[in-house]
Amino acid sequence: MKVEITDVFLRDGLQDEPVIVSTAHKLEIAGALVDAGLKRIEVASFVNPKRVPQMADAAEVVASLPAVPEVTYTSLALNGRGIQRAVDAGATDIQVVTSASQAHSNANAGQSIEDALASLGAAVAGFPEIRFFAGISTAFTCPFEGAVDPAYLLRVVRAFADMGITDVGLADTLGTTPTEQVMASLVHVRDAEPDLTYYLHLHNAHSQALATASAAVETGVVRFDAALGGYGGCPFAPGAHGNIATEELVRHLHDAGHQTGIDEDRLADAVRLARDVIAQSPAAGVLDPAR
Repeated sequence: MKVEITDVFLRDGLQDEPVIVSTAHKLEIAGALVDAGLKRIEVASFVNPKRVPQMADAAEVVASLPAVPEVTYTSLALNGRGIQRAVDAGATDIQVVTSASQAHSNANAGQSIEDALASLGAAVAGFPEIRFFAGISTAFTCPFEGAVDPAYLLRVVRAFADMGITDVGLADTLGTTPTEQVMASLVHVRDAEPDLTYYLHLHNAHSQALATASAAVETGVVRFDAALGGYGGCPFAPGAHGNIATEELVRHLHDAGHQTGIDEDRLADAVRLARDVIAQSPAAGVLDPAR
């Protein structure tokens, strides 16, 4: 089976690191990911730089990325302002995100789920030329509210479907949700909205994300997010663990006989580069976050 992996190191992997990686280094890592065979790379989030200074250069990154045949660079936005900034920078594929739990929505986006969805819906309608896809944070477990009711998750899924968005990602933001719970929620929303395409964004506590990915592939899920070196986390979700590591997921899928189109040796080079860059980057407090 062909499985598509989106590497999210440049966004999710860096947003929780206590360093500021230069634009030049980000572009170098993007190039290493392309060389490894990644066809879809999440490169930035257009969020408040005072809250997430690691993403202050989002516009510069997006505007500087070289066009590569068959490679898609994606960006993330939480609201209409973020979408406008992304479009102005030249983004063509934008993930719009809200939470499945009210408490995390208030912490992450500073507004209720309903207000966030209304704002996103109005903004999405204004850019028919952009390829939008959706991400739902805390789809299964919230750090403040605990387990998320699948019925509530479905309401958020349907709100995105009403915007005309057909690709929906479900995120285990904490990385602690048992595989059985993830699969039960996934089956619930997929049975109710079978015409949508679903992918999983798995963080990894207790090394359980690979088991969840395996179970999802067996049910036909063929798209996953992952991050070089297992970096990442959510600054607004206490206790969130790093992402499932791209290199571990690729190896696991290859061992199971699946195809990803990714070269494991070149991917290892990208992992080493990412680690070296983080090790040599200045602390976040050293630079002006408004740069």
